[in-house]
Amino acid sequence: MKKVLSLILALSMMLGVVSFASAEEALPTFDKIVLGENTDLTAKIHFAYHRTDLGGEDGKLAGYVKKFNETYPNIEIEYELITDYAENALLRVGNTDWTIMGIPAVDQDELSKYFIPLGDLETMSGLYNFVSAKAYDGVCYGIPSTGGANGLVYNKRIFAEAGITELPKTPDEFIAALKAVKEKTDAIPLYTNYAAGWTMGAWDDYISGCATGSATFQNQDMLHMKDPFSNRGDGTGPYAVYKILYDAVKEGLIEEDYTTTDWEGCKPMMNNGQIATLVLGSWAYTQMRDAIGGNHPEDVGYMAFPITVNGKQYAPAGGDYNFGINVKASHDEKLASLYYLKWLTHESGFAYSEGGVPINKGGEMPDLYAAFDGIEMVEQAPAVAGEETLLNELNSESELNINNGGNIKVQQIVEHAFNGDMEFDEIMASWNEAWSDAQETLGVEVNK
Repeated sequence: MKKVLSLILALSMMLGVVSFASAEEALPTFDKIVLGENTDLTAKIHFAYHRTDLGGEDGKLAGYVKKFNETYPNIEIEYELITDYAENALLRVGNTDWTIMGIPAVDQDELSKYFIPLGDLETMSGLYNFVSAKAYDGVCYGIPSTGGANGLVYNKRIFAEAGITELPKTPDEFIAALKAVKEKTDAIPLYTNYAAGWTMGAWDDYISGCATGSATFQNQDMLHMKDPFSNRGDGTGPYAVYKILYDAVKEGLIEEDYTTTDWEGCKPMMNNGQIATLVLGSWAYTQMRDAIGGNHPEDVGYMAFPITVNGKQYAPAGGDYNFGINVKASHDEKLASLYYLKWLTHESGFAYSEGGVPINKGGEMPDLYAAFDGIEMVEQAPAVAGEETLLNELNSESELNINNGGNIKVQQIVEHAFNGDMEFDEIMASWNEAWSDAQETLGVEVNK
């Protein structure tokens, strides 16, 4: 029955119409939305979003809404900006108190339970980057807000004062650079952002394409891999990523008291040269550059993560939260949401202004990626058919939550390194054991 429904939906999408429970709820697919049509449409959109830095009466989001309302004056858009977004959105995804939200970590096969289909994946992938992340059975349910090719934020002036003339390309070179910063400047070499919690989940972003050069590592290969967190002996793989953090803490190359870090406060600190490096996605670059209280935006730079695979550096490329539309919203609310998301994607310049890789195919790259020349961007390949939910199942069973809000395990690396009560190899061995136990419990075939 499920396959029959999928075939009906696919046929509807080929015609540019998505059919729901009744004829009066027929909607165009995202690619068929034409901006400038239906300008008399009246609806209210409640938009749950995580970018708290863009709010306020004079914030960027208010400016986007004002510009959109020049064409669609009767579509009211109310943003709800949420700090603990990942958990909050997951708790509320089944509710009716939102119209658009950044899609949280729901299982792929449950996307249709909460979000309307935007179009078939083949069509959408030909037009937009990073849409496969929130697709299932050939149907796309989300459009990315921005894209990013992740690395880390650094202060160019502090690097120069520390005598760092070339950006580090390996873990050893990076640790040496942090030591030079500590010896020759007053800046914090690596700011962990431990206290915020969610910020530490960023380390998971680098274990796949960046650390392996492979697009299939996270969603396909690792699921069947024996001991994926083991030392490869060549400064690559997940082991090498997390060891950078462990070594930085152990060597005293972080803030004096990691429990008192301040997420909002770190932005002007990076801008003013009090911090040398921050491991965060490219979305953070503009926040550091434009920080209130920061007087040196020209000093903020963005560099590739310091791992080299067979002589080449890679950058994990992907979308930020994909926007999805509530399947329980009214017809007019859904249609209004389609127009607003189409406008954000095509007319607002949002992705570019936020330092993101463009969502539209062939869009212009922002200046922040100047240091990425010669570095290959790797977009995660989706799971193979039949294994769309396996990563989530392994994450849940192992409690490692790789790229799924797994900041607790990364915080524990900081704690153990600082306290000296657990060696790094012991931590990785415990992760391998948890992963292997999860594979066995779930009956996953393991490649020896």
